[in-house]
Amino acid sequence: QVQVVESGGGLVQAGGSLRLSCTASGSTSNDAMGWYRQAPGKERELVAGITGGGATNYVTSVRGRFTISRDHAKNTVYLQMNVLKPEDTAVYYCYSRGYSNGYLVWGRGTQVTVSS
Repeated sequence: QVQVVESGGGLVQAGGSLRLSCTASGSTSNDAMGWYRQAPGKERELVAGITGGGATNYVTSVRGRFTISRDHAKNTVYLQMNVLKPEDTAVYYCYSRGYSNGYLVWGRGTQVTVSS
């Protein structure tokens, strides 16, 4: 059974950086992983995803500022967030999606707050 645990959120000033980590125990290297976020009063949106083969995708608003990467040996993905903006404030949720069955497992989320 896959379990997803995030870490690395916090409070940062605008223009600053944070790195989120997410470990999916029980996952395989073929599974896709990534990050969604949800701000108060808004729908959850995909921020960045990475396949088992390393292909990445980003929502337009973070392209050039955020970088997703993964360490297969640790079943861990990272989200390096630079030049943070107040509009990046949200709860960030990591997911793992099974390569063979497409089954999604979510983490509990980690709060990112960017002050102006």
